Amino acid sequence: MKRILVTSAGGSPAVNFIRSLRKADEGFYIIGVDANKYCLCRAEVDEKYLVPKASDVRYIPIISEIINETHPDLLHVQHSREVPVISRYRGELNARTFLPKHESVEICDDKVESFKRWEAAGLKVPQTFLIKSENDIKTAFENLGGKVWLRAVRGSGGSGATPATDPEWAKFWVAIHKGWGRFSASQYLSPDSVIWQSIWRDGELIVAQGRKRLYWEFGGKFLSGVSGITGGGCLVSDTVVDRIAQEAISAIDRHPNGIWGVDLTYDEEGVPNPTEINIGRFFTTHQFFTEAGLNMPYIYVKLALGEKLPEIPQRLNPLPSNLVWIRGVDFIPKLTTLEEIEIYDEKLRRRLQALEHP
Repeated sequence: MKRILVTSAGGSPAVNFIRSLRKADEGFYIIGVDANKYCLCRAEVDEKYLVPKASDVRYIPIISEIINETHPDLLHVQHSREVPVISRYRGELNARTFLPKHESVEICDDKVESFKRWEAAGLKVPQTFLIKSENDIKTAFENLGGKVWLRAVRGSGGSGATPATDPEWAKFWVAIHKGWGRFSASQYLSPDSVIWQSIWRDGELIVAQGRKRLYWEFGGKFLSGVSGITGGGCLVSDTVVDRIAQEAISAIDRHPNGIWGVDLTYDEEGVPNPTEINIGRFFTTHQFFTEAGLNMPYIYVKLALGEKLPEIPQRLNPLPSNLVWIRGVDFIPKLTTLEEIEIYDEKLRRRLQALEHP
């Protein structure tokens, strides 16, 4: 039985990864580590260990010690803060990884640097400014108009993100987040976004699937409307998204390897603009794909171990586009269809019409 070590094992992204492996046609022995002792308790693994945070200089020595004790066949990183650290020290760890090259990891970890690469490649992207001082905020508003999108340059889950229509308020927002030199201001696009999750081997696309976010769970409790917690998503099969996502990856790495998740946001003209790449890890709710019939974690593990892959019906968007994944805190996720959701809408429309025309 293959042994897989998973980081941040008690977090939602890792739980989706672990549950996907549990649904595979073969068994896996899963070792979990987490820097949060409470999250560690809920990790669905066979053995578990508490580790320091990835920002701690003791993180790599402790991870290395656990690897030498448990002998995993593969180390999988499933948290944005850990990917750059494990990537940097992968050569010092006695465990196999399946990560993109480190230069690509560093570029994708920096949203401003990613933007520069896409702009140079001729991709349509939101104009973006690194905010180092109050003067940079003034410049951003002068160039971007009356509404800008502020966010942290590094991190995931909508870290520090909010729309701003007033320069003074924007200065306050960046200041309270201690974001000088760590925040960017971008052209505001729209609330509509899509993610294109893909797996590559030595420059060859193995499989990719699009997913559109329908709404953010608890979005109404955040100034930005972005909670970082996807509440509902539906599958997407769009040749435009496929093309732009691949161009965004190619602009950073012409020989990609491992996992690449491209986030794209639609502009006023309906064009999906790449806004970031989640590299080396799966997006949080990838169990959606597994339950729909595409077990990406299993494909990824088989690739990483150099073993025969399960059958993949087609490389681009093999899943039907009418499927919807609904999830929330303390709820068992629900796989349903757009048609089923429309039935509820139609029944309400009829009741409303009856009230208006008794």
